[in-house]
Amino acid sequence: MKEAMFYEKLDNRYVKCSLCAHRCKIGEGKRGLCSVRENRNGTLYTLVYGFPCSINSDPIEKKPLFHFLPGSRSFSVATVGCNLFCLHCQNAGISQYPAQHGGEIAGMKVSPSELVESAILEECRSISYTYTEPSIYLEYALDCARSARERGLKNVFVSNGYMTPESAEAITPYLDGNNIDLKGDDTFYKSICKARSGPVKDTIRFMRDRGVWVEITTLVITGLNDSEQLLREIAEFITSVDEAIPWHVTQFHPTHKLTDRLRTPLATLKNAVRIGYETGLKYVYEGNVPGEGGENTICPHCKKVVIERFGFSVLKNYITDSTCRFCGASIEGVW
Repeated sequence: MKEAMFYEKLDNRYVKCSLCAHRCKIGEGKRGLCSVRENRNGTLYTLVYGFPCSINSDPIEKKPLFHFLPGSRSFSVATVGCNLFCLHCQNAGISQYPAQHGGEIAGMKVSPSELVESAILEECRSISYTYTEPSIYLEYALDCARSARERGLKNVFVSNGYMTPESAEAITPYLDGNNIDLKGDDTFYKSICKARSGPVKDTIRFMRDRGVWVEITTLVITGLNDSEQLLREIAEFITSVDEAIPWHVTQFHPTHKLTDRLRTPLATLKNAVRIGYETGLKYVYEGNVPGEGGENTICPHCKKVVIERFGFSVLKNYITDSTCRFCGASIEGVW
């Protein structure tokens, strides 16, 4: 255990956590909604510091990040727990693990320095804090990110964005990239995730304003967030922040508590791509449908393919010094 950051002590040994937008008020002996921060005698502790449940070397494209060191590998790490309760969570086995196992915390002991050393041995160029929500183990991620930066590695969040300004401010100096889910409107968040959309949008703006490379993912689910109006609202919001933010519109697969929903039709994704471009976005991608061509990066100026992909693999890359090799136009990203 390690004393948590981002909390204040209240009367009667209560504490108020300010790590995420839930801002849980936690009684003695209780945990926050994330299930991994516990009040013990009026002091809040993180139960997952240095205790990851999953470690892998992944293609950076899996995050997905398409404009961030394409073709490189990223050392991926997660702990159990999450601050959202998405009915369609593809990693519910670890994100909801404590709730499903009577509060048990599963994992292995790995210090920040050991994690960074492993990333270097695996010849990864970055560390990704991913699979579950990284902000719920921010103390661990922060120490890992500092150590990684000292060793020349970049740091990436794959996040639901449900942070507070306080926690976002702490991590951004060490964060190079962030793929943030923008799942839908407030109705969707309340009914499907037990959250709100406002804090997610605030985090997207916050990260982009502070120079973190941001990409957005929307998992499109038939009948829930696939309407023309909602997709256009999401695209217009992204454009209002920065038209160069890549938008990944991704195919849903039935999972967790949404097994009654069918896989998203390809036509729905193509419609979302059309909407994205119509609102002024420069880069829009189809996700989870390899081989359809929607994964390729197109130069906004000459319309030629500058990065050709199949799934998580980069087949050809025609970007040189951040510019299109064909016409010299600038292609935004971390290259």
